[in-house]
Amino acid sequence: MSVAAAIRAITPPDILARKGGDPIACLTAYTTPMARLVDRHCELVLVGDSLGMVLHGLPSTLGVTIEMMILHGQAVRRGLDRALMVIDMPFGSYEEDPQQAFRNAARLMAETGAGAVKLEGGAGMAGTVGFLTARGIPVMAHVGLTPQAVHTLGGYKVQGRGEDGDRIAAEAAALAGAGAFSLVMEKVPEGLARRITEAIPIPTIGIGASAACDGQILVIDDMLGLFEDFRPKFVRRYAELGRDAGSAIAAYADDVRARRFPAPEHAFADEPAQ
Repeated sequence: MSVAAAIRAITPPDILARKGGDPIACLTAYTTPMARLVDRHCELVLVGDSLGMVLHGLPSTLGVTIEMMILHGQAVRRGLDRALMVIDMPFGSYEEDPQQAFRNAARLMAETGAGAVKLEGGAGMAGTVGFLTARGIPVMAHVGLTPQAVHTLGGYKVQGRGEDGDRIAAEAAALAGAGAFSLVMEKVPEGLARRITEAIPIPTIGIGASAACDGQILVIDDMLGLFEDFRPKFVRRYAELGRDAGSAIAAYADDVRARRFPAPEHAFADEPAQ
């Protein structure tokens, strides 16, 4: 048996069982090389529709298509042995009715090998979550700041302050009751994140929602300093790869223009003499 075959892949029930236990580490990934790096350290990898902004230069996630998600999902799947792969359902692919959601979720899973889908929305999505889970499609839910509703929300603002927290808490409970195996909470106050985490029986995954959650997720390009169009206040940059890459490219271009481009001494060591 190969080493790869001996590795047991993480499943949605495994994530569900982590409720209240060791924190769950999650990151996004959109390519095979990055998926290989993340797979070594994280329990969950999200093929997020954020790829529209960080890879394709779109102004928001609204222009992302199912075909784009499938292309990147297939690439990420090839880089994973252990982590659970969850794939975002893009805007317009699930909101119409549960039947539309099922057709598109089934396609995403069948064509990418994802272990679950993620969809955004509150209590109005509970029926869809129940419909999908009853038909064998594990669902990660998403409340708080939901980027696909950015125009309705009036921008990328903190959600759940004051009485609005009661609404989000009720949405979280409804989605958990409908069968979601985990819940992303984005950009909500710490008190609300703690309240929801303590109240629902499924793991909460925070992004800008404090350490009160059962796990954390970040967009990998934000965390590595690769995406420089804007910097979310809640993101800790563990590297500045965009800056370093820019400096390296500039140095290379300077060397080429100065005809300063020697090959490494060992580059042609094994080539026979002419």
